[in-house]
Amino acid sequence: MIKVQSYIKGEWLNEGTETDLISAVTNEPVAQMVEAEIDYKSALEYARKVGGPKLREMSIHERAFKIKFLGQYLMERKEKYYEISTHTGATRKDSWIDIEGGLITAFGISSKSRRELSDLPWHVEGDTERLSRKGTFMGQHICVPRHGVAVHINAFNFPVWGMLEKLAPAIIAGMPVIVKPAPTGSYLAWEVFKDMIEADILPEGSVQFIAADKPGDLLNHLISQDMVAFTGSAVTGKKLKAHPNIIANNVPFNLEADSLNCSILGNDVTPDMEEFNLFIREVSNEMTVKTGQKCTAIRRTIVPENLVDDVIEALKARLEKTTIGHPAEKETRMGPLASNLQAERFEEQLQQLSEITETAYASNGKQNGAFTNPRVLVCHKPMQVDDIHRLEAFGPMTTVMPYKNTQEAIDLANKANGSLVGSLFTADDEIAQTVALGCAPYHGRFMVINRNSAEESTGHGSPIASLVHGGPGHAGGGEELGGARAVLHNMQRVALQGSPTTLRNIVNQHIKGAETEESDKHPFQKYFEELKIGEALTTEKRTVTDKDVEEFAELSGDHFYAHTDPEAASRSLFGKIVAHGYFVLSATAGLFVDPDEGPVMLNYGLENLRFVAPVAPGDTIQAKLILKRKNVRQQKKDDPFPFGVVYWDVEVTNQEDAVVAEYTILTLMKRKNKLPIDEQ
Repeated sequence: MIKVQSYIKGEWLNEGTETDLISAVTNEPVAQMVEAEIDYKSALEYARKVGGPKLREMSIHERAFKIKFLGQYLMERKEKYYEISTHTGATRKDSWIDIEGGLITAFGISSKSRRELSDLPWHVEGDTERLSRKGTFMGQHICVPRHGVAVHINAFNFPVWGMLEKLAPAIIAGMPVIVKPAPTGSYLAWEVFKDMIEADILPEGSVQFIAADKPGDLLNHLISQDMVAFTGSAVTGKKLKAHPNIIANNVPFNLEADSLNCSILGNDVTPDMEEFNLFIREVSNEMTVKTGQKCTAIRRTIVPENLVDDVIEALKARLEKTTIGHPAEKETRMGPLASNLQAERFEEQLQQLSEITETAYASNGKQNGAFTNPRVLVCHKPMQVDDIHRLEAFGPMTTVMPYKNTQEAIDLANKANGSLVGSLFTADDEIAQTVALGCAPYHGRFMVINRNSAEESTGHGSPIASLVHGGPGHAGGGEELGGARAVLHNMQRVALQGSPTTLRNIVNQHIKGAETEESDKHPFQKYFEELKIGEALTTEKRTVTDKDVEEFAELSGDHFYAHTDPEAASRSLFGKIVAHGYFVLSATAGLFVDPDEGPVMLNYGLENLRFVAPVAPGDTIQAKLILKRKNVRQQKKDDPFPFGVVYWDVEVTNQEDAVVAEYTILTLMKRKNKLPIDEQ
C-alpha cells in the first residue's frame, strides 16, 4: 500500500497519524497518508536558505532545462501513474489530461522560457527607457528571482497537472516550492513527487511536500518574499487569502477558484448546422470528462429560447450513450466522482439547484458509492434567478438557460461575476465579435468555435500552457500559465536606473548607448565562450551609387517608384531617388560578414528592423556590430557540434553619423565545450 509521506528538509517523514485514503472505485483503502508533526517555520527557512540560493545560481535557461529533463524522467514512468490514477475515478482519457497534460504543460513552459527569456539568472525585459536628453541616464526593467518560497495548495481533481503547472514556472523563476495537495488523490501526486526526488535533477531544498489534511500554521510564517498559489473552492480560497499574515506582509496570493463557466450557442445556429452538433458534443463531453470535476467545466449552457427543446433532446441522446463503470475498462466513458464525500456534496448541491430549476434529464446508470449520473437541468428565467449563477454542483451536470437576443446571452454569461472560461459556437463572425468582446471582461479565456476550427480545437475545458489560465471575480482574480508569463508571475519586476554602461554591467546585456570595446579580431572567428557582452566590430565604409540602386531593383524585382522613377520620387516623402531599405540591409551584411570559415555557423534570424532615415545615392554607410546577449543551445543527437545563439545589435550610420537603420541579428556560434545539458 502506498504511504503518502511528507518530504521536509530533504527527508521523508514516516511517523505520524495514519489516515486511509479510499479508492473512488472499490471504496477500499488504496493508500495511507502519514500526517507528521511539521515545523513549518523551519521548512520555509530551509527552502529560503538552501534551495533558493542554489536555484538562483543557475540561469533561467539552466533551470528550464532542469524542468525539461525532469519531465522526460517522469514521462518514462507514466504507466505507473495511469494505474494509480484509476483509483481517483479517472478513465484513461481523464488521466491523460492530468498526467501527460501536466507533463506537456511543464515541457511547454520550459520551452517557451528558453525561447523568450534571458539566459541569465534574471530576465532583461523589454527595451531601455531613455530618461534624459543626451541619453546618459536610462531605465531598464528586469525580473529577478524572489528570495522566498512558492507555496502551492492544490485541488483534488488534478493531482498531477495541478502540481506541475505551478511547480514548473516557479522553479524556472528561481523559487523553491512547497507542495500541499488535497488529501483526496494525494497518493497520485505523491507518487509523481517521489519520482522527482529519486530523479535527483532538482537541487536540494528546491522542493518539499506536505502530506496533511490542512496546512497547519504554515501561512503564519510567510514573509513578503514568499508567494502562495491556491486552486480550489472560492470559499476556501478567500479565507486563505484573507489570512492576517498574508495581508500584513502583502504576500502575493494567486487564487484560481471553481467557477460557473458557460458555453453559448449563437442565435444564427440551427439544429441542421454543423455548429449545433459541435456545441452538443462539447457540452456533453465537459459534463462527463473527469466526471464533470473540472474547474473549467460547462455549468451553464446558454441557448436561443427557440432551441431549448432541441438542445435538451440532443444532449439526452448523446448522454444516453455514456457508459458509466470501472474507469479501467475500455468501454467506460465516465467513472465515479473522486470520493464518497464528493458524491454526497454533489447530491446536496443538486438538491439546492432543484429548488430553482427543473430536471430535464437524469440517466438511469450506476449510482452507488462515489458513482453518479449525468444531469441536465433547465432554468426558464435565468435573468431573474440570480442563484443559478452562484450555486455550483461539482460533477456531471449542466443547466440549460434560454436567451432572447445576443445582448441577453452576453448578460447571462456575465451574471456569474467572472469565470475561468466561456465559449461560443457560431458560424457568424459578427456575432462572434459582439459576444466575445462583450464577455471578455468577465472571463479569463474565451473560445469561439465553428466548423473551420473544430477539428483542431483543444476544447472548452483545456487550459493551455501558452495561454493564461485564471479569471476575474468569482474565478479568483488570478492568472497562471501564459507561457513565459507564468515564470514572470513568480519573479519580482524592478526598474533599474543609471548610465547605459552601468546598467549593461549590472544586467550583463548590452544597453543602447553603453560603452563598447572593439574586438581584437573579427567576432565571427571567435567561439561562443570567447565572445563578451559589449564586444563590437566597426566596419569599413561604403558609398551607395546610382548603379547599386538600379541593379538591386533588377535583382530583387522591386521597382517601387521611390527607387526607380526620378519624377515620381521628386513628389515622394524623400523628394528624390533613395536606395531600397533591403539594399541597405544587404550592403550592411556585406560590410560586417567575414567570408572565411570559422565558429559562426549561420544567420539564424533578424529582429526589430527599423529604417530610421533614407539612404540616397552618394551617401556613405557604415555599420557597428555589438554583442548584445548570448543563449546556450542544447546539443541534440543529430547536431555535429555544440553551439549557442548570439544576439548582435546592428547600427547603420551615414556620413553624418546619423542612424539610418538598426536591428538585431541572431547567429549560431559553435561552442568549444560540451555542457551537462548536452548529455541529457
